[in-house]
Amino acid sequence: MLRQALLLMHLLAAIAWIGGMFFAYFCLRPSAAEGLPPAQRLPLWLATLTRFLRVAGVAVGLLLASGLTMLLQTGLRAAPIGWHAMLGLGIVMAVVYALAHARWLPRLRARCAAADWPAAAQALDAIRRLVALNLVLGVLVVLAAVSAR
Repeated sequence: MLRQALLLMHLLAAIAWIGGMFFAYFCLRPSAAEGLPPAQRLPLWLATLTRFLRVAGVAVGLLLASGLTMLLQTGLRAAPIGWHAMLGLGIVMAVVYALAHARWLPRLRARCAAADWPAAAQALDAIRRLVALNLVLGVLVVLAAVSAR
């Protein structure tokens, strides 16, 4: 029963994090770029990312905790190689998330508060690149999960 609960928590957290990044990158980004000037678009992104990164932080914590728990319950030697790949990639993804949250979001916030739209756009672009990287890594994690038998 505990294993199923951990797996459910793990999957829901992954869906929230990867799904949120997919939505932001492929849906919100092009729509905001097409229809809003920088003075409206960048504060929208700041508000959206502030909320999303808070939720993603919870998801990252749940993913690492549930994944490590299941890995340790199984045993490192008995775990499929795909689980080890998931752990390694997940740690890299968590570091990329932390960089976006701790370094670039405060810069975006400060530049928006100062109405420095070119500098705010640069901060947002740095976050965009990190999200793109994490999306690619997230796909690799899903491939590792599917291959883990």
